[in-house]
Amino acid sequence: MADYIFIRKSRNALSSVMHILLNLALAVVSISATVVTGNCLIGLILIVISKWRIFAVNHRYWFLNIRSSLVDFIVGTGFVLLAYAAGKTFLPVHFVLMGAYAVWLIILKPRSSTNAAIIQALTAVLVGSTAASVFAAITNDNIMSLILAASGFIIGYAASNHVLVQASDTNPTLISLAVGLIFAEISWLSHVWLIIYTLGSSGICLSQLALILTVLAFAYFQVYTDMSKHKGKLTLTNVALPLVFSAIMILVLVIGFSQPRFSI
Repeated sequence: MADYIFIRKSRNALSSVMHILLNLALAVVSISATVVTGNCLIGLILIVISKWRIFAVNHRYWFLNIRSSLVDFIVGTGFVLLAYAAGKTFLPVHFVLMGAYAVWLIILKPRSSTNAAIIQALTAVLVGSTAASVFAAITNDNIMSLILAASGFIIGYAASNHVLVQASDTNPTLISLAVGLIFAEISWLSHVWLIIYTLGSSGICLSQLALILTVLAFAYFQVYTDMSKHKGKLTLTNVALPLVFSAIMILVLVIGFSQPRFSI
């Protein structure tokens, strides 16, 4: 019996190490291949291949699996697209993206608590919206608003559904669709004045739209969490601080940091 337990623990340890190494390889190779080839196709294909478990079941469960994996797919796609937008020469931003994607895959993604689900959803909003903003800024003006609106809807829906499902909400679809529509509307309105914040010459950037949507999502999750704890009743005193914080953050971003070009 002791030998059996030892062998089982050894196999579990080996499996954990292999899982970490494979995720690390995915983070490094997907970003590196994008930079070396100057094309995001290989990186995106690697991300899709890494989600093979979605289709390893009966086709009746494919849509459910795709919906539950949207947050992970948004984060991975966002990192690859940001690496592509940063150029064909390795910059500090590319190594930051590798490290951030590795942290996502190895540390953040496997966690399953409600707080972890909120952090995962906020990460998807921040990374996905930044990638959409940067991509929209380098594309034709005629489709810029379409890219932003469509990505905003998908990101808002995925983030909301990710948290609501984790919290065992009985009917998350309608609420998540409403959040997606709100995100799409805000994203569409922002296309006339896209603000990208850059960190010197490192290539690291964030969009004003992504920060605003992330703050709004944070406030929304705080309200939802409080209501779920009190059987649908909102206790204003419990959410006043995060709501005020969110409002101040948005005002500061819109009023103080809305120059066409601004470097942090």
